[in-house]
Formats: sequence, structure tokens, C-alpha cells
Amino acid sequence: MKKKRLVSLLTVAAMMGSLTACGGGGDSGNTTAAPAGEESKAATEAETVAAAEGQTVMKWSIWDKDLTLYYQPLIEEFEKQNPDLKIEMVDLGSSDYQTVLGTQLTGSGSDFDIVTIKDVPGYTTLVNKGVLEPLDAFISADGVDLSAYKGLTDQIQVDGKLYELPFRSDFWVLYYNKDVFDAAGISYPTNDMTFEAYDALARQLTVDTPGQEVYGAHYHTWRSAVQLFGILDGKNTILDGSYDFLKPYYEMALAQQEDGVCQDYATLKTSNLHYSGAFSQGNVAMMNMGTWFLSTLAEKIKSGEYTDCANWGIVKYPHADGVEPGSTLATITALSIPANAPHKEDAWKFVKFVCGEEGAEILASTGNIPALMTDDIAGMISAMEGFPEDEGSKEALQTANLYLEMPVSNKSSEIEIVLNEAHDNIMTGNSTIDEGIADMNEKVGAVLAQ
Repeated sequence: MKKKRLVSLLTVAAMMGSLTACGGGGDSGNTTAAPAGEESKAATEAETVAAAEGQTVMKWSIWDKDLTLYYQPLIEEFEKQNPDLKIEMVDLGSSDYQTVLGTQLTGSGSDFDIVTIKDVPGYTTLVNKGVLEPLDAFISADGVDLSAYKGLTDQIQVDGKLYELPFRSDFWVLYYNKDVFDAAGISYPTNDMTFEAYDALARQLTVDTPGQEVYGAHYHTWRSAVQLFGILDGKNTILDGSYDFLKPYYEMALAQQEDGVCQDYATLKTSNLHYSGAFSQGNVAMMNMGTWFLSTLAEKIKSGEYTDCANWGIVKYPHADGVEPGSTLATITALSIPANAPHKEDAWKFVKFVCGEEGAEILASTGNIPALMTDDIAGMISAMEGFPEDEGSKEALQTANLYLEMPVSNKSSEIEIVLNEAHDNIMTGNSTIDEGIADMNEKVGAVLAQ
């Protein structure tokens, strides 16, 4: 692909709007599937044409067909390389995608060859229903190097088997406002920064003068903004049932809150201030947030809506002592092959293509973060109009270890409720850190024992 074309595509991607948080990239929330009659008619016509040309038609379940930029270029390149195969997209809608997909795959009439998996809980549900094909034999036969996924594939195995491959992955980085640093005469954050150094830097940048407040750090009200600092060493997960490892991170966040280094959690909850609104005000020095915010930030600055954070950058997540820089949190979108797929061998060709380096380059060319990242792919993303020009921001796109925000578990939904409640109580002062952790240990332990 020529660089000029890549930059053009990236510019279009930024203008199309933001990627949504927590792995729901491209979701509009209100998109619905095409009427059944229209879909059926279009499918029949496509199959008739393909049959006449001697092609095998494979059905691919997706959502937001008309809003997602990477579907068509992926299909076009795959079909160019495999002229005997044709991909037919079936849009199941966005809002209830996983529910609709589960219903179709457990019914008798499903004939999908490839399905997109929107989130980890949905993946777990489908695996438990026995409707997905294990990919291990395909992976082994083709010698696919899973290390390229930075540990993600290890975390989505179920009973030692892999039923999906990720192709998209948003991960957390540290955004910062260069103007705030420049005004304070302080050097920008780096791509190798411990939590101790991060805390000290945030404190240096804090200004508590009434009417001129500057916050050294900002934490959105999601529990992940604080709790998941604790899993970056690879020794713990959020499903362990024992949460004492979270204590130092809550101690840091609450001390910063008490000292005015970050905005008060209860106030943020009450005002319902979005993280983008907080950063765009221009008085936040650093904010931990996912790469889904990149295109939003670039777009809003270009349109003139954001004027107080136009000079920005990103660096890798802070890390504990002894933890490799670039260890961070991730959400994924993946592809699977149904157990009843009519053309499994051909379906695997498509999965391998989309989830491999060629597919990753196409995703990057449309402004999306692929699960597989190389120097060249990072260069494509950093070529997006509005992306910071400094080398540090480009380097921040290279990760070392990716840890899922919520690993595979059939009890993740119940655990999520407990952790959210405890986080809220700790951050609002309704419970002490020790009380909140004890509550998590007890309640999650009970869930795991069921």
C-alpha cells in the first residue's frame, strides 16, 4: 500500500468519529440489522452470481456494516488473493449483537462460516454452548506464531483450547497535555515510568490556586482506571478472588484525591463528567485512557471543538518496579469459526488473513488498532492526521505485554458487579481500603465457590 493512500484513509477514519471504549469499536449503539427479507434476497443474489463464477460463498457475521471502514478493504484484498472465495457480510446489528449471534448459532438454520466476537463474556458464552470450533489444529498446521499477540491468546484459552483469534485490540496509554508541562517548565513523561515516578510527576504539576487549578492526573470513574494498575505485573488477575494486591494503587489514588492532584471521584460521578470533557478543559496534565480516544481527540481538535488540549502526546502506561515497560491493559475483537460452519478450511484462510499481518496493516490504514502490532503498523497509525509528531508518542504504540481487562470466565458478570460496588465505596469514602478489599475477597470468593 502506498503511504499517500494510507494517510488519506487514516484522515477519513478520524473524520468518521471515535472508537468506543472497552472493545466496542465502531458501535453506534442504535444500529439495527437490515430487514430479514432484504438480507435474504441479497444473499440469494450473491450466491447465484458466485455459483455462476465457480466461487465458494462464505458468510461473515458483523455489526455496523455501513459505519465500519475496515470491512470492505479486508474483503477486497482477501478476495483478490483468493479468487475462488467470496465473503458475504451479514449485519446482525450492534446493540444486541452477541445475543442475536448466540441465538443463530444455537439454532438449526445457521450457516455462518466466520463470526465476529464482540467481547470476552460473549466469547465465553458461545464456547460453553459448544458452538465454536477449536482453532488449535489450524494454528499448528500453519505454524502461526501466537507470540505476536503479546500474551492475549494465552488469556482467551478455555480448557487449553483456543476458539478465537483477535484482530482488533485497544489498549491503555497515558495521555498528556504538553502545554501544561511547558507552563510548569517540567519535562514530558517518558515511555519508561514507574508508578512512583508518575505520582511524583503528577504532584509537581498540580496547581491549587482558586480559579487556576491544574490537576496532575485524572481518573475516570470506571474501576479499571485504578484497579487494573494492579495486574500489570502478570502475577494477578481481576478474577483471583483475593484483592490485597490492589491496596497500593488505591492508596496512591486516594492520596492524590485528598491532596487535589486529581478531581474528586464523588464529584465526577455526580456531575457525570466524561473523560474527554475533563481532558479537553486544558487543566489536566496526565490521564490514563484507552487508544479508542485517539481518533476522537484528533477529530475534535481539527474541528476546533477542543482548543485547550491541542498540544498533546501519549506515553506507555506507568508500571511497577521490575515490570517491563509497555505492559498494559487491553480489550479485543476477534474472529471465530462456528462448529457447524459449511467451509471450515476456507474460513480459516480468512481468519488467518484478517488476524495476521496483512489484515493488521489494513486495519491500521483505516485508523483502527490491530491486535498484531509491528513497527510498520505503528507507523501507519502515527501517520494519522492529528497524531502527535513526537517519537515518544509513536513509540507508545508498541506494547510489551497485554492483559485483558476481564479475562475469560463464566462468572465474569457476577464478579464485575462486586468489583464495581467495592470500587465505588472505596473512592467515595464509604469504606476504607481495607474494608473494600475485604468485601471483594468475601463476595468474589463466594461467587467462585458456587
